[in-house]
Amino acid sequence: MVEWTDFERATIADIFSKMEYEVIGPAALSRCLVVYPWTQRYFGNFGNLYNAAAIIGNPMVAKHGTTILHGLDRAVKNMDNIKSEYAELSVLHSEKLHVDPDNFKLLSDCLTIVVSAKLGKEFNGEVQAAFQKFLAVVVTSLGRQYH
Repeated sequence: MVEWTDFERATIADIFSKMEYEVIGPAALSRCLVVYPWTQRYFGNFGNLYNAAAIIGNPMVAKHGTTILHGLDRAVKNMDNIKSEYAELSVLHSEKLHVDPDNFKLLSDCLTIVVSAKLGKEFNGEVQAAFQKFLAVVVTSLGRQYH
């Protein structure tokens, strides 16, 4: 079980209370698909992903990016039991979708960059540490079924 400090809990809640889901989610997923083009293989039914402009302007990418962020709400609301919260999603991504679990880490890195850019100076080292700890727990939980 992960131990959370009061500061970490408050920080995660604060970040998500300021999150513009329809902006941050699509930006993070788009960045992941552009920077790590091999991740596009899971989105073959999303249409044109041939270049950065196409990815950024793709409404299906935007919708899924928003969905991903809303999926993180489950972890924010259940920080003491993230692994069980994501058990079904782990099975879905491993057994049905066959997503490489390393992609969860790549997406979390892209999300960190986008959130950092949005929060600016407020996203200091302590805030980043709490956010990345949170994302690391989510990534581990999503990859749990693979082990």
